[in-house]
Amino acid sequence: MNENENPPHGKPMAGKNRPAGTAAEGCPPCEGGGDFIREAVREDLRTGRYDRVHTRFPPEPNGYLHIGHAKSICINFGIAQEFGGKCNLRFDDTNPTKEDVEYVESIQEDIRWLGFDWEDRCFYASDYFEQLYQWAEELIRKGYAYVCDLTPDEVREYRGTLTEPGRESPYRNRSPQENLDLFRRMRAGEFPDGSRTLRAKIDMAHPNVNMRDPVMYRILRATHHRTGDKWCIYPTYDWAHGQCDSIEGITHSICTLEFEIHRPLYDWFIQSLGIYAPRQIEFARLNLTYTMMSKRRLLQLVQEGLVRGWDDPRMPTLCGLRRRGYTPEAIRDFCRRIGVAKYDGVIDISLLEHCLREDLNRRAARVLAVLRPLRVVIDNYPHDLVEELDAVNNPEDAAMGTRKVPFSKVLYIEQDDFRETPPPKYYRLSPGREVRLRWGYLIRCTGVVKDPDSGEVTEVHCTYDPETRGGNTPDGRKVKATIHWVSAEHALPAEVRLYDHLFLKPDPDDVPPGADWRANLNPDSLEIISPAFVEPSVKDAPVGTRYQFERLGYFCVDPDSQAGRPVFNRTVSLKDAWAKIEKKLGRDA
Repeated sequence: MNENENPPHGKPMAGKNRPAGTAAEGCPPCEGGGDFIREAVREDLRTGRYDRVHTRFPPEPNGYLHIGHAKSICINFGIAQEFGGKCNLRFDDTNPTKEDVEYVESIQEDIRWLGFDWEDRCFYASDYFEQLYQWAEELIRKGYAYVCDLTPDEVREYRGTLTEPGRESPYRNRSPQENLDLFRRMRAGEFPDGSRTLRAKIDMAHPNVNMRDPVMYRILRATHHRTGDKWCIYPTYDWAHGQCDSIEGITHSICTLEFEIHRPLYDWFIQSLGIYAPRQIEFARLNLTYTMMSKRRLLQLVQEGLVRGWDDPRMPTLCGLRRRGYTPEAIRDFCRRIGVAKYDGVIDISLLEHCLREDLNRRAARVLAVLRPLRVVIDNYPHDLVEELDAVNNPEDAAMGTRKVPFSKVLYIEQDDFRETPPPKYYRLSPGREVRLRWGYLIRCTGVVKDPDSGEVTEVHCTYDPETRGGNTPDGRKVKATIHWVSAEHALPAEVRLYDHLFLKPDPDDVPPGADWRANLNPDSLEIISPAFVEPSVKDAPVGTRYQFERLGYFCVDPDSQAGRPVFNRTVSLKDAWAKIEKKLGRDA
């Protein structure tokens, strides 16, 4: 092949696509049986295309990871674990103007929190800048790359459209010697930013616009978070990505679907250099109702003050979900349930919440808390008596044991648990009616105190039955409702933050003409209640501790908590929309 000819398109060069060795034996079955990625990996091992499995998770350190990245993390690290292989963490840090050590550290924290470990294999594209540069020179010498003086706007203009071919750059036919000289002078810093690029020499009439002489290097004087000011030219993502996989010996380069159209370019680079070729496999990215995954828009939410930061519990970022109280086990279970597909779709967020409830139901201790308190006085309870009642920490796990809950003459109950004039089928507390106090006694309402101006009930008076401690009824009488409470004297004041969906509609982009996604922001996505009251057992709970507030939902201790004044984030309500959907689907099946 003449050095000025383009390499053939098609399969990788013989001998370059598989390391030496035989096919692996005893590889595990595909989880779920219908996972096309695992089937492909298994087939590659069976046929001997590869004798091992080596994947990678390659984030760009220009933002925080979100729930969509969790899917990719679980796939890449999960497949490596299942097949006895390895998974690298590699930061594709080719754009210094948008990258920061802050993002690197947060990404590492999030991956560890999810339960995965890259061991000693944390790499950076910047580790390979010199090798990438040398390979670029090799392509120039072969006549496969050239230095172009077109401006960025001119490059876009010359590229053409999806229906019209592009035009060749007037600088496309420079000699390899001239291109090599110019490229070296680009590296030496002789030319201003943006004045020249290095482009691959492929085909300006190619139906895939990514193959129309894509840019490989641009001049950019920007301090890199790792290499400092050593470089003033930086490789593009498309040039660096596939070659980094090759350098690391990656067997399966697992990407989201938007990279499918880039695969011919990655193959062209690999074939042109004659280097080891990984296999790229694409899957559909995660789309979730009421959720926005665009990194650019998430950044806008933060920069415009529409949320409180990257870890705002309304954000889909992993640090936001962690602060809200999500568990890594729930997220991994969610990613397992949704599986992988070849076509884009939208997952109902209620499935994610269902996975979370199932996990928290098993692991979260139960406590008593009252968000909107109504004072209750038990008239026949001794003034100076305080009892310690036994309460079960988690009925799903006897090993979590019991705790003592103080009970006294004056209690707080939820305002919604009392009606002076109860509607039909309302079985909670009302005048003359008896209810059970969770872990406590049966009480009967005997009267109320009202605000003289508004007429609202401010205090409820009751009597209790001393024979019903623990909620039992020795005489066998039936009580239809059990309500929660806290002792007014002993309860701990707290701030409670009730979170809802950040967007009003399942599709945040579903807006009227002339409006943008901001029009769908939910003005009621956060409600702050202060003071609420919680039982004293939670007084010294560490940040991140998760509880079920009985009858109210799951809550998590927030980092804003202070001594004696905890802050709780509602993680998820007790209502399970997905369970209802699943039940209906079962009926219709």
